[in-house]
Amino acid sequence: MPICENCGNDYDKAFQVTMQGKAHTFDSFECAIQRLAPVCESCKVRIIGHGLESQGRYFCCDHCAQQCGVEALRDRA
Repeated sequence: MPICENCGNDYDKAFQVTMQGKAHTFDSFECAIQRLAPVCESCKVRIIGHGLESQGRYFCCDHCAQQCGVEALRDRA
């Protein structure tokens, strides 16, 4: 059976996610999020929505971006 690359669980209903050309195997969305979702540079929450990015830095919202000195990003235009 496939083995989850995050928790090591051997699970018959595991699934694969392809990201940047590389396949990853997980037993749950929770494990996929823990392994693949970016982390907000300010509050350290896992970003599972759209989030914001500036020069390779990830933020969950414009408030967090502003806390780190990034002024140009906005949640809504």
